[in-house]
Amino acid sequence: MMRLRSPLARAAMGTLWVAAFVACEDDDDSDDQPIPGWEWSDEQVFETVNAVRAGRSLQPDAWPGGARVAVLLSFDVDNETIALRFGEPTVGALSQGEYGARVALGRVVDLLDRYEIPASFFIPAMSLRINPQMADVIKRSGRHEFAVHGWIHEMNTQLTAEKERELLVRAIDYLTEVAGERPVGYRAPSWNFSPNTLSIIRGLGFTYESSLMADDRPYEILANGEPTGIVELPVEWILDDAPLMNPLGTRYSTPRDVLQVYIDEFDRAYQESTMFLLTMHPHYIGHRSRMVVLEGLIDHIRAHDGVWWATHRAAADYAREQAGLPLP
Repeated sequence: MMRLRSPLARAAMGTLWVAAFVACEDDDDSDDQPIPGWEWSDEQVFETVNAVRAGRSLQPDAWPGGARVAVLLSFDVDNETIALRFGEPTVGALSQGEYGARVALGRVVDLLDRYEIPASFFIPAMSLRINPQMADVIKRSGRHEFAVHGWIHEMNTQLTAEKERELLVRAIDYLTEVAGERPVGYRAPSWNFSPNTLSIIRGLGFTYESSLMADDRPYEILANGEPTGIVELPVEWILDDAPLMNPLGTRYSTPRDVLQVYIDEFDRAYQESTMFLLTMHPHYIGHRSRMVVLEGLIDHIRAHDGVWWATHRAAADYAREQAGLPLP
């Protein structure tokens, strides 16, 4: 028996999740193959597309103090978990991750604290367990946020609902213990939802999420067309250092070229009076030549009036309040 399944259906969360699969006889018992979209029914298309979708914009008329743009800097502190998550780590890859905790995080936090800029740190719990000294580095200024980024940067699309929830609860409990308060923000490992992720994070009381890409501005997430009360602070691969600054990657760009992309994105966000959200990883951005990028970007932004530097939590809370959106 062979089950043909669509990649979209695998990522969807609609009520027709099972209906998106078609079974057929196959004497060779070959591997699963995706069903092309042109063979889907209209019902399958709309149920899949609408499973998780952007609802109303939560962009406020102005940010606190009359600021015209919100700047949200976030750091995914993955370190060794990138090498560990698939169960086949190499010593070289682990050492690259160790650099993030041993050297890079301190550089990043020192720069932020020099300019009194708050940031949000999305951390796989195991990354912090391996390198517990990172907690004090992040906490020392009292202005940064701890947020959840999975247990060991697991691929949640490959997990059962029970295992995904179990790992997430463990991550919440550990970060709560270390940070001294329960985190309210979630960023999915690898920026992708399983069929169960949205219902799990709703049930666990997260108030905002930052993994999806449907807008440049904050919005409310819909589940099967129904409002969830969860604020989405959207990300984008353009504004992520990992694909662009990994010299072994296929999309590598020189750091100063990446800086120009970031500057252009900020300038347009400033012109539009919206939001600029950047995702970075200490084990990439924390290298010396990459710190030139971060410092250059900060200098460029600081030259503008009407900038509100905020954690993700502060921005989500403010957008929620201005929109009159109740807690999920």
